[in-house]
Amino acid sequence: MSPRILIAGGYGLVGGLVARHIRAAGHDVELILAGRRPADGEALAKELGAKTARLDVADPDADLTAIGPVDLVVAALQDPREGLLLGALRSGAAHIGVTRTADTMSPVAVAAGAFAARPVLMLGHWQAGVLTLAAQVAAALFTRVDRIDLAALYDYADPIGPMTMGDSTGFVGRALIRSDGLWASVDAEVNGRQVARRGQTAFDAMPMGVLDVPGLAITTGAPNVRFDLGTGESRGTQAGGSASHDLFIDITGQVEGGQVETRRTVLSDPRGQAHLTALGVLVAVERILGLDGGPPTTAGLKFPESFLDARAAMARFEAFGVSVGSEALQ
Repeated sequence: MSPRILIAGGYGLVGGLVARHIRAAGHDVELILAGRRPADGEALAKELGAKTARLDVADPDADLTAIGPVDLVVAALQDPREGLLLGALRSGAAHIGVTRTADTMSPVAVAAGAFAARPVLMLGHWQAGVLTLAAQVAAALFTRVDRIDLAALYDYADPIGPMTMGDSTGFVGRALIRSDGLWASVDAEVNGRQVARRGQTAFDAMPMGVLDVPGLAITTGAPNVRFDLGTGESRGTQAGGSASHDLFIDITGQVEGGQVETRRTVLSDPRGQAHLTALGVLVAVERILGLDGGPPTTAGLKFPESFLDARAAMARFEAFGVSVGSEALQ
């Protein structure tokens, strides 16, 4: 029997791209695109051979009952009261959420501990874990990691949907960073930095408390980790095309031979941030359900840095058009 996947927000910008990626990958699954106005998703559902359903996250229980049992709920929308999360877990479904930041994780952890009969994956990382996975691959080239400085450039010509717009309220405020081995909550507005780019103007960026920071600090042992978000013209726009989404990973540490170096990895998705976020969700869906050829994932709270094969994921992203390369630091 084919797995049933419910995508809440499934005909929105990110949710629709998740559905498209799953179909493009050729998986034999039943897709249900859910939201408060299912008629808005009929055209996409017809294109993808999917179904639509009504789902209101403010009061989801009756809607989930009407939809019936599903194997996985992908929350491609805001779930501020954890109603969809709890409803999914109580029904016995696995769950993927992409909007949690470091300071809003505790309710999810408690819910997973209390109710999870299947995996609960939190992708409250930049671009649903893509940045962290790329940083893990880059960090593997070091024998000791001293510092990881992450940055993303958002181009205003790159469209965003309601889910990301909702996230934007947390883009400026307090931000979790790792500094000299200690956790610090800093004021983003007075702790910004400038990110240089080869052949392009530098951009100003401010720290944000995404889950990449604790994930990479724990898995690499780096005593200094931060993520900063800035705005400006992307590679795509400056080349005269559509806006790309550009990510910068600067790692300082000891390399083979004993010397200390700083190396930069750059990711760029020519189709923008929503396309890249949906790719992060795709590899998570494949791993949870065993669509990647491995066994389905066991129950419990999961994070991409300890749950996904970073190298395999990066190969997947590149197959969907993401460029990955190195760049000399200015």
